[in-house]
Amino acid sequence: MTSKLPADRRAAAQALPPAAPADLRSITAFLDRAWAESGLSPLTLQSYRRDLEGLSRWLGTRGRDLAGVDRQVLFDYLAQRTSDGYAARSNARLLSALRAYFAQQVRLGVRETDPTALLDPPKLGRSLPKALSESEVEALIAAPAVDTTAGLRDRAMVELMYATGLRVSELVNLPATALNLRQGVVRVMGKGSKERLVPLGEEALHWIERYIAQARPALAGSRAAAPLFLGRAGAALSRQQFWNVVKRLAVVAGIDPAKVSPHGLRHSFATHLLNHGADLRALQMLLGHSSLSTTQIYTLVAREGLKRLHQQHHPRA
Repeated sequence: MTSKLPADRRAAAQALPPAAPADLRSITAFLDRAWAESGLSPLTLQSYRRDLEGLSRWLGTRGRDLAGVDRQVLFDYLAQRTSDGYAARSNARLLSALRAYFAQQVRLGVRETDPTALLDPPKLGRSLPKALSESEVEALIAAPAVDTTAGLRDRAMVELMYATGLRVSELVNLPATALNLRQGVVRVMGKGSKERLVPLGEEALHWIERYIAQARPALAGSRAAAPLFLGRAGAALSRQQFWNVVKRLAVVAGIDPAKVSPHGLRHSFATHLLNHGADLRALQMLLGHSSLSTTQIYTLVAREGLKRLHQQHHPRA
């Protein structure tokens, strides 16, 4: 997958020396403990590793390593990233990784003090999830050519994602055994290895059954493939491959591809449920959010939609 960093920042990152061996060992030990103690997802662990190794490489240009980091050094690093054009959200994620790492170091007695203790996180604007309208979702769902093997698979994937609000990683990693077609539910392993049951709905169930009966055997070939949704030669689809599928379907549906993303289908699922009167606690369970405050942002999306509706149709708006 191509990096999303601008070319000049990619070049600058590639010009840095490799992370120090001692730092790499320390980072790996931290991630192993974090996984064992907190059950962090693979994506979170990858993010932590990338951020910590990036700091180590930057320290290498100054003849320092993670063991000798103090508050001023971290402040300088964050300031350098800000001047290089890194977004506040990216720096906030970095600070989260640093706090987790140094807190563990203090707890284990490797360090006496935590250099992140007095660092303020960057201020983040509250961004609302981008959701498609219900008519746009209907057009996107109808876009695949279901008379082809790949088209039938794509229809089943989009139907399932909109019907359940799965994360993209949950969708592409979903095993075929997670489905209970008789009961009409799917068992999802979410963040932090937390399991939840999500109902499928009749339309999604119909297209998944068609895909399993008519398309999946051709995609699997002679391989006993575990993932539900398969690409060429029975291999599991990647997140990037599904992203490409959604973008292509958007073009077919006459929707601006810039408006569409796989995660946007999850946002649409949540927003449309709230618009039709769903309970916030129930939505929290369906989405697999550990905190209700994470789910509450969708009430803002629904409220913004109501404002636009009022302004558009009320005679005195």
